Amino acid sequence: MTVTIRPYQAADWARLCEIHDAARLDELGQTVGKDAFLTLEQTAENEGLFDNQLFVADVDQRVQGFVAYSEEELAWLYVDPPFYRRGVGRALLQHAVAQAGPDMMIEVLEGNAPALGLYHSEGFRVTERIEGKLAGNESHAAVGFVLKRVSER
Repeated sequence: MTVTIRPYQAADWARLCEIHDAARLDELGQTVGKDAFLTLEQTAENEGLFDNQLFVADVDQRVQGFVAYSEEELAWLYVDPPFYRRGVGRALLQHAVAQAGPDMMIEVLEGNAPALGLYHSEGFRVTERIEGKLAGNESHAAVGFVLKRVSER
């Protein structure tokens, strides 16, 4: 299986919605509960999806994941559930780190063991535990971690 990372195109939007919505339900099922779910269409603008560098992962010419990041933060990373643990998320993460620079941070919901495992394996470390409201759906309480990846300059 070959994963190709390329810039987002407007024609990818419907596929990003499918991927986000399926993967977000999985994420929330492990963390704060599925009743906190909002679709990508409901959250993309308020949560600044397009304020970041946005790239997709193609497998056999079909988008199977996406990542959005700035120089300081990995803001979004979602993979279509049938492609979990097949290298798509890792390829997206490695792309973001290589393009943005090694000093990045990310927030991960407590209970999202698969994401934490991926980030730890790529050099991110928990620096803070935070409690507050779920970003994008502030009617739900959430607990998470801030992870940072710091270069060895």
